[in-house]
Amino acid sequence: MNIDLELDKAAAKIKAEQAKIVCIQLPEGLKPEAQHIQDELEEKTEAKVIVWMGNAYGACDIPLHLDRYGVDLLIQFGHAEWKV
Repeated sequence: MNIDLELDKAAAKIKAEQAKIVCIQLPEGLKPEAQHIQDELEEKTEAKVIVWMGNAYGACDIPLHLDRYGVDLLIQFGHAEWKV
């Protein structure tokens, strides 16, 4: 895949937040890359990364009840550049 997923930025955010369990939410077009994203983020951080495989229709479509799973941080991937 030739898309820059900015995984270094995501890893830096995980470290800055000291997140232990991170959920990543992907649009349909990126779901085939889920395992690669999960592996790379876990390799670069000490966090456990889980993948939300439900629908993702945009930044307003937040998975509910992630706290039940102990999620410290949600990272949403999308199609547009997002300034942090």
